[in-house]
Amino acid sequence: MPDLRRYLPILDWGRRYDRTAFSNDLVAAVIVTIMLIPQSLAYALLAGLPAQAGIYASIAPILLYAIFGTSRALAVGPVAVVSLLTASAVGQVADQGTAGYAVAALTLAFLSGSFLLLLGVFRLGFLANFLSHPVIAGFITASGILIATSQLKHILGIRAGGHTLPEMLGALLAHVGETNAITLVIGVAATGFLFWVRRNLKPRLLKMGLAPLPADILTKAGPVASVVVTTLAVWAFGLVDHGVRVVGEVPQGLPPLTLPSFAPELLGALLVPAILISIIGFVESISVAQTLAARKRQRVDPDQELIGLGAANLGAAFTGGYPVTGGFARSVVNFDAGAETPAAGAFTAVGLLLASLFLTPLVYYLPTATLAATIIVAVLSLVDLSILRRTWAYSRADFAAVAATILLTLLAGVETGVASGVAISVLLHLYKTSRPHVAEVGLVPGTQHFRNVRRHKVETDPTLLTLRVDESLYFVNARFLEDLVQERVTEGCAIRNVVLMFSAVNEVDFSALESLEAVNHRLRDMGVGFHLSEVKGPVMDRLRTSHFLADLNGEVFLSQYDAWRALTGQATRRAAAE
Repeated sequence: MPDLRRYLPILDWGRRYDRTAFSNDLVAAVIVTIMLIPQSLAYALLAGLPAQAGIYASIAPILLYAIFGTSRALAVGPVAVVSLLTASAVGQVADQGTAGYAVAALTLAFLSGSFLLLLGVFRLGFLANFLSHPVIAGFITASGILIATSQLKHILGIRAGGHTLPEMLGALLAHVGETNAITLVIGVAATGFLFWVRRNLKPRLLKMGLAPLPADILTKAGPVASVVVTTLAVWAFGLVDHGVRVVGEVPQGLPPLTLPSFAPELLGALLVPAILISIIGFVESISVAQTLAARKRQRVDPDQELIGLGAANLGAAFTGGYPVTGGFARSVVNFDAGAETPAAGAFTAVGLLLASLFLTPLVYYLPTATLAATIIVAVLSLVDLSILRRTWAYSRADFAAVAATILLTLLAGVETGVASGVAISVLLHLYKTSRPHVAEVGLVPGTQHFRNVRRHKVETDPTLLTLRVDESLYFVNARFLEDLVQERVTEGCAIRNVVLMFSAVNEVDFSALESLEAVNHRLRDMGVGFHLSEVKGPVMDRLRTSHFLADLNGEVFLSQYDAWRALTGQATRRAAAE
């Protein structure tokens, strides 16, 4: 059973499920369902899909994640950034509003799910670590700006396109004269109301003496209230006849069984976008899941999360949805509402299923301006321009990566932005590790500790050069260390022994081994001893498989203090004194 529970976490938490967990999960599900109904409709609009696609993408995926996922609080479904990426990717192969567009969205979910599933089965979740947090923060910030800008056309009631910020702003300026005044009033009023609800309603309700739970439910119901009021207003005053655009007819019933396309041309066109969506979605999801799990001292398995998210996306592909992932806002709401197990997500799916069966006719007159307002208020919380100031103060390299990601996303589009973000993250890692910190160290007087000669008052010996290598050695930085030793040890210098202190070295690859051999041969020809100290067991095991230790022009010391005593003659002098 342990192996089966590894792939089916529901067998682990399900056997301990009780009435308390059931009641807590049910309350959390009610709150999240209230929040998800307008959000799902809005994010489908953002993805360029019919409104019902958002509901469908929030039913089967949630149920499948509850079976395969390990997070107790993660709420899976459509999210803003993935919806934007979907619109960008699918818009390149099909026109919005066509059957081909919907099929392409299904295919994108299928490819994304398959990729995530493969990563999980082969335990490759660590690959997501190559996307640095500053780059992710920069991409999400830029995406939030793009998403909010893309929704202004619905607030104004005009037609405007574009995939980059300049294109969107240009289209808005070109058509601003066509603004529908009634739509503008609805959009601005809904946006203002939602901002007020988010910031002020709960504190005001608590001040009035309402209990925290009802106050929280009423606050989360803010978007539903805006949907109800604006829908009734459009219906009652016949505003459709005055140019106010509405959602229109939404099919009533269960999510349909659908099939993605397996056409080689379409699969090839969507493969790279699917991989990028998978990486971005997984990084966002695992960050939220681990943050929430830490609060309750729970454990999240990144590789099993890949399987859970992969299953969720495959579920979306076969039930009329589009790519999904774990959402930050709804997961936090789920957690704060008291969700104890993934069953809360299953109950949420049931609530959305009931909405799909009975409530969809009621959204016919829902103005798209209200959905746009819902999106704008949700995504502006993603915009964090303070990341520029904080990275500038801490690391100029990270600042450059963040700034480049933001600019490329805004000016060249989300796909270019996320691809560049991945490339920048990898290049930044390679740059930092290609020039590892190597410190010359000396003995702290009266101790057996060695510290950087530039930072501490230490004892040194002109015949001994000790370099502490603060990075694993591999092909990218091997030449750097070789050049550094060559620069320090020249013909005629007083140095008779060189020690590389390996206390921070976790690995030496074959390229680095060849560089160490080159250093060894050069120092031997110069009559200079070459030694290692404080070599870790796994590194030593690897070195023993080569001829390096047999050919070493010196010794391997257990500690740097042993090397200091042996090579400076202190041990000999102490023995003579005794």
